[in-house]
Amino acid sequence: MSDRLFGVFGLALGAFYIWAASIIPTSFMTDVVGPRAFPYIVGGVILICSAVFILKPDAEPDWPGMHSFAEILFAGAVMFLYAWALPELGFLISTIFATAYLTWRLGTQPLWALVTGVLTSVGIYVVFKLILGLSLASGLLGL
Repeated sequence: MSDRLFGVFGLALGAFYIWAASIIPTSFMTDVVGPRAFPYIVGGVILICSAVFILKPDAEPDWPGMHSFAEILFAGAVMFLYAWALPELGFLISTIFATAYLTWRLGTQPLWALVTGVLTSVGIYVVFKLILGLSLASGLLGL
């Protein structure tokens, strides 16, 4: 039953995605394919995968208890806070805290979770900001 419900949700999402792609305005500067092709492909894949969930569901899963469900909700809240704090604290600081918390909840010891957070944050910063020259939130440090 849960796979079929997920499949119905996916069908609605895929249909909405394709509809949203259909109203993308065409610019005067477009390539041969146009701006709608990739979103149409993504929406089509969502529809196909959702149909598979409906037509060939797996056996009913064992759902996690309330403690595990609360952990999942709290991890989602951390990701929301990460997005909210990113402009204020900047990429480096926000990413350290979010990565360290999520890594810790996945079973890493607290000190190593912090080390992982720092290495991940600095590594992504080096690749995206310094090497590729992309813009990342500067925040408190102004980096």
